[in-house]
Amino acid sequence: MLVVEDDEDIARVVRVYLERVGYAVRTVGDGTAGLYEALEGSRRPDLIILDWMLPGTAGPAFMKRLRARRAIPVIMLTAKGEEEDRLTGFEYGVDDYVVKPFSPRELVARVKAVMSRAAVVPTDDRAGASGGRESVGEGGQPGTRPLRFGALHIDSETRLVHLDDREIDLTTREFELLLVLARSPKRVFTRDELLSRIWGEDYVGVDRVVDVHVSNLRAKLAAGAGEDPGTEDRPAAGVGAGDEDFPSAGEDSAAGVAGGDRPVHHPAYIETVRGVGYRFAVEEDD
Repeated sequence: MLVVEDDEDIARVVRVYLERVGYAVRTVGDGTAGLYEALEGSRRPDLIILDWMLPGTAGPAFMKRLRARRAIPVIMLTAKGEEEDRLTGFEYGVDDYVVKPFSPRELVARVKAVMSRAAVVPTDDRAGASGGRESVGEGGQPGTRPLRFGALHIDSETRLVHLDDREIDLTTREFELLLVLARSPKRVFTRDELLSRIWGEDYVGVDRVVDVHVSNLRAKLAAGAGEDPGTEDRPAAGVGAGDEDFPSAGEDSAAGVAGGDRPVHHPAYIETVRGVGYRFAVEEDD
């Protein structure tokens, strides 16, 4: 685990609490050094705890460069507790956040939750790592078989997603979001349901974080298919128009291009059901 924090006292406290529960921790004091450790270091971290306001390479630039190459889970430490500040972090791909000043025990709990979703836990906790969060398939067995939706393949065991045989690099929560939706095609999930399933019952924050992750997920699927991300970011047909957060079904989200004129190479995998939530729009292959 890598802690990127320029305040030596905070870095020391975080390290002590995490080592106490069995994690191996490295600390660095600026963003540039942290980015090097994450991308070029001899030991790739399982998770990064990142101060958002760093010397060298600050949080936004750090995340942009990290996400271009790695899907390592990231927990953001921030002194800014406003909703828009937190949403900005999620837009850059962070998995969770803790607002300073914070309880070290809360941070440890969030680390365990994020790493459990990423299937990485300290030695002390391996026996109970699943915490009941493993999805269950038919007959009570974990639903781990690969899912196939035409050119889109989702493997829950390897946690890999391929579209047109190209790997799509997703964050932990982006992958979990895709998996939850894809395992129940056509079912509409409310934002609260998705928060509970993916962020956990004890999540304290805004439900708009779901919208941000859906938007990021759509953009990555579109980019992986070589398409304009705007082609997927629309409500489900027949459920109405005018959603303030998304373009209507009859509008094109890319300025100057008519929706009917653009060739669509792949379906809109995730649809917005206005005023309710989201659904996976494509049936699984037979």
